[in-house]
Amino acid sequence: MTDRTLQGERRPEPREHVDAGDIGYSKALKARHINMIAIGGAIGTGLFLGAGGRLAQAGPALAVAYAVCGVFAFFVVRALGELILHRPSSGAFVSYAREFMGEKGAFVAGWMYFLNWATTGIADITAIALYAHYWSLFTPVPQWVLALVALVVVLSLNLVSVKLFGEMEFWFAIIKVGALVLFMVIGIGLLVVAHPVGDTVPGPQLIFDHGGVLPNGLVPLVLVVQGVVFAYAAVELVGVAAGETENPAKIMPKAINSIMWRIGVFYVGSVVLLSMLLPWNAYQKGESPFVTVLSQLGVPAAGDVMNLVVLTAAMSSLNSGLYSTGRILRSMAAAGSAPGFAGLMNRSQVPYGGILLTGAVCVLGVVLNFLVPAAAFEIVLNFASIAIVTTWIMIMISHLLFVRAVSSGALRRPAYRLPGSPVTQIATIAFLLAVVVLMWFDVPAGRVTVLCVPLLAAALVIGWFCVRKRVDTAKALEEAGGNH
Repeated sequence: MTDRTLQGERRPEPREHVDAGDIGYSKALKARHINMIAIGGAIGTGLFLGAGGRLAQAGPALAVAYAVCGVFAFFVVRALGELILHRPSSGAFVSYAREFMGEKGAFVAGWMYFLNWATTGIADITAIALYAHYWSLFTPVPQWVLALVALVVVLSLNLVSVKLFGEMEFWFAIIKVGALVLFMVIGIGLLVVAHPVGDTVPGPQLIFDHGGVLPNGLVPLVLVVQGVVFAYAAVELVGVAAGETENPAKIMPKAINSIMWRIGVFYVGSVVLLSMLLPWNAYQKGESPFVTVLSQLGVPAAGDVMNLVVLTAAMSSLNSGLYSTGRILRSMAAAGSAPGFAGLMNRSQVPYGGILLTGAVCVLGVVLNFLVPAAAFEIVLNFASIAIVTTWIMIMISHLLFVRAVSSGALRRPAYRLPGSPVTQIATIAFLLAVVVLMWFDVPAGRVTVLCVPLLAAALVIGWFCVRKRVDTAKALEEAGGNH
């Protein structure tokens, strides 16, 4: 025993936090599933459908917005990756918020994430119904019926097993990535041979013609940033999947690191390529920019193919939302901050209670599609935007507190780390708060959303007081069990 030990100055041994909500899961997700979940979370309708309207609004400089927002999205997922290597958990950032911020932090993180995916789920089933109406075969079917069918199919498959979820996400991601790669190969080929796209000769000059890189000035580019951030929503899904992964310490760093270059290639690369194939003002809101290019080329069934891809992206999003909220709600139920029903697990080790709870909220989306089919999409999507910003901020705060715990000697920091701490976390939080401010200038939808923030805050405060006793009871039982 050393003099330092005798003097009582030995640093405390790192403590291990145990989350009751992590018990009982199957470790059925393999490396290929995680890699595709990581890329699938980063690529969705925000690129396939949303990029056209954003190009028409901001011009070729949209690529810069995608790059900047992509860097901050990567910081978020990299911080989450470090927390995963500290302690893999199916409760993910809710479990980390509980460890470093206490039960109140976990309550806010969990219910805001639930709000994100529940509202996104409503938007997804609405989108699936709208995309299905593109084909004449489904036109006579009411929008609410198509929305209900989509929900029932994806919900049923999600309840079977985590392996089936992984397989679905794997193939959904293959379709999305395959479509993007094929388009980029065609686009690069058109550039190399200078083959006309409609009446336009493609080339780098198109980026600087028609008003230049910023044809409408800096303000539209700044305002479009909030939409771009939400295009990256779901990159955090890889953190939830870590709790059901074989050997997360080996698989997760590779999957998370790959997100950065995939964002660079698929998002930034696609926007630069689109800007060189047609003038920025050839694109329009509501039409996939990829369809715009292929239609100008006279490619038969271009609209059908891309409609199938965006339909796949919406199905993938719904699938991911049901999966992740099921795990998050189970973690919360174990702590007493969600209904006990949300903690139930079936024989296949799937937390069906939480999944069904999210599905029940999505049924409200079916009702919305019945009552106001034209407005259903816009009504709910704005709440998802506030919720995802909150989730990302909670991840960065949890990571800051984790690093502080490491500095005090209470925990060990893994070799896989978020670079530039604490500047990186603070800059990301400041950026995300700026995105909320930008939403105020998006009239009317964004402004209405910001005005609803006090209502959401009030709902969280009331909700906390409703569950506080149950949380205290769950904590006392856990501590009593740990002492035996």
